[in-house]
Amino acid sequence: MSGALLLQSLILGILLGGLYALLAAGLTLYFGIMRVVMIAHSAFLILAAYLAWWFNRETGIDPLVSLVVTVPLFFLTGVVMQRLLVSRLKPLTLTMMSVLLTFAVALIIEGALGFFFTGTQRRIPLPYASASLDFFGAQVPVVKLIAFGLAAVALALLFMLLKYTKFGQALRATIQHPEAARLVGINTDRVAGYGFGLGLATAAIGGTALSLDATIYPSLHWHWIGPLMAIIVVGGLGSIPGAAIAALVLGVAQSLLQLPLGPTWAQTVFYVALFATLMFRPQGFFGGRLAQRF
Repeated sequence: MSGALLLQSLILGILLGGLYALLAAGLTLYFGIMRVVMIAHSAFLILAAYLAWWFNRETGIDPLVSLVVTVPLFFLTGVVMQRLLVSRLKPLTLTMMSVLLTFAVALIIEGALGFFFTGTQRRIPLPYASASLDFFGAQVPVVKLIAFGLAAVALALLFMLLKYTKFGQALRATIQHPEAARLVGINTDRVAGYGFGLGLATAAIGGTALSLDATIYPSLHWHWIGPLMAIIVVGGLGSIPGAAIAALVLGVAQSLLQLPLGPTWAQTVFYVALFATLMFRPQGFFGGRLAQRF
């Protein structure tokens, strides 16, 4: 195995890990605020990718421009979904019932995509799709760099929102102790709705980033939900920094394992990590104190 090939796999793993980190942050918001297991998160990811493809086909605009429409649209969809569906679930069975509810939503989205766009695989014909940069002999695709940059900017904005704004303080208070948050006057129902909207906004950004380089089809979301769930468990449920670290570590591990094992078997790294976490550190390998920093 050449050094350039190893370096290329390492770089691609970091770039992939950045996208995983953004999507895992959204999943962490759902669970941290409301204890909701959002199975449909990856379905919204693919929906956003299809919207980016559709806008490109109909208007010729770059997928990044479509974020002006999809991010607000997904945010509002998240707020409405939380208020009309999730808020109606009983607190004692919220986590279990949220799995069934969001599983149904995922199936509806997959069915709608199949109905309107058929099962044909789609790909956006970008003029810079084949461009790459040479980095010490490693060829790094430009589209993957753009996708990573988009995810990194979105994560940085999310961090600043949660860390330095009053809404972020209210959201973190709701995550850490909902009852105490209500006692000090925080409208936790409104915070939950906006938090759900933020989660879907990350799916809109992630889906657009995915559309730059991936071939999409309606059932592709099942390929993503398993690794994302593994990441938030390994990172520590409710910990956005933990999820980000786990996403980068597992993204690099997946990319490196593709060299000897191929892409299909390389994905088993997520399930091995999930099993090890549940057996030896159920609170997450990267959780604990990190959870208090957000």
